[in-house]
Amino acid sequence: MIDTRKKLQTLTLGCSKNKVDTEHILSQVEDLYEIIPEGEDIPVDVLLINTCGFIGDAKEESVQAVLEAVDRKSRGEVGKVVVFGCLSQRYASEMPQLIPEVDAWFGARDFEPVIKELGGLPDPAKASSRYLTTPSHYAYLKISEGCDRRCSYCAIPFIRGAHKSVPMEILVEEAEKLAQNGVRELIIIAQDTTYYGLDLYRRRALAELLQKLSEVEGIEWIRIHYSYPAAFPEDVLDQMANNPKVCRYMDIPLQHIADKVLDNMHRNVDGAWTRELIRKMREKVPGVVLRTTMIVGHPGEGKRAFAELLDFVKEARFERLGAFKYSEEEGTYGADNFKDTISKRVKQERLDELMTLQSEISMAFNQSRVGSEIDVIVDDFVDGVFVCRSEFESPEVDGEILVKYDSSLFSDVDPYSLIGDFIKVKVVGADEYDLIAEPIEI
Repeated sequence: MIDTRKKLQTLTLGCSKNKVDTEHILSQVEDLYEIIPEGEDIPVDVLLINTCGFIGDAKEESVQAVLEAVDRKSRGEVGKVVVFGCLSQRYASEMPQLIPEVDAWFGARDFEPVIKELGGLPDPAKASSRYLTTPSHYAYLKISEGCDRRCSYCAIPFIRGAHKSVPMEILVEEAEKLAQNGVRELIIIAQDTTYYGLDLYRRRALAELLQKLSEVEGIEWIRIHYSYPAAFPEDVLDQMANNPKVCRYMDIPLQHIADKVLDNMHRNVDGAWTRELIRKMREKVPGVVLRTTMIVGHPGEGKRAFAELLDFVKEARFERLGAFKYSEEEGTYGADNFKDTISKRVKQERLDELMTLQSEISMAFNQSRVGSEIDVIVDDFVDGVFVCRSEFESPEVDGEILVKYDSSLFSDVDPYSLIGDFIKVKVVGADEYDLIAEPIEI
């Protein structure tokens, strides 16, 4: 039967938290539209763009995407362009004037107006429903919105508002629906996951939430992203060490180690606290893989502070590390109170030096895994190769484990049918980013 519904396509920019917002909106209108996968180049009736407005590069990417969308509209390839998200929240008065060809602009929290613009009626019964834009076997679970932190460089609090936890029973219901639709891995996200529960329960309740989510039938892996280091709830480490469904993987953006820089950043920790926290994580969760993020070129980062950062990275040996250059964001404490005196050239040099160091550490970690036998989840099958991950790799941000198709082992199995399943493999090779493995059993 030919689908006569109008065609709706989405483009989600920025972080995985935006992806969840898009999926909640799509669940409210999926009966009204034929939803076209992101990136598929066909004419559509509506293009819905979820923008990012966090830092300079992200804002430029979002503006460029909107300009390309209105260009497609001028060529008749798109009927209507609707934009929402962080960029349009942050520049609510400027953006409609700059790009008047957009049919409708909405902020980051304007879910109901967006749904109505698309012709739908917000249905509270679908509040925990999602139309997944990820592969069907994993999903992000956003456990709170907004942030009460006031990091001096960050615009998120005045874009997204104050911290607001999602009630535990709603999250469990959402996880149950996801599991019923084939999701086996949950990736816990928020602006600050370790702050979860303080507003609702007057306590940090992430560990309790992890336990409840692990009891959902069908969920096999739960991994944690975006954990703030200050007042870190150590019962989360107990869950990670003792609950087999909680991956030994922690994403904890530390941003720096030098006391002066951390103070200027308003991070509420110092270098000694940070080092002790990393020590506890390694001690309480043997084999844990740590992912962190650093900022180079922040005001107060002199040569000594940057050297201290390099020494810390050598010492901590984070298995995963990303970094970005400080950019002065209007409206933040940093922009109003610090002078951005470090040149773009120096920032780039520091970024390059840090990432060169990290590439050596990542290579050594991956090489240490050669010869190990591990369980992996199959994300895809491409050109005769299974694209997989272990509990130590998060999708979209980490490397992959590539497993060549073995016809003798998989002779009676359609390889595509294994997507979303777990198989056991032996690691036989490694580079800085990816591992090469051979299948042992399915």
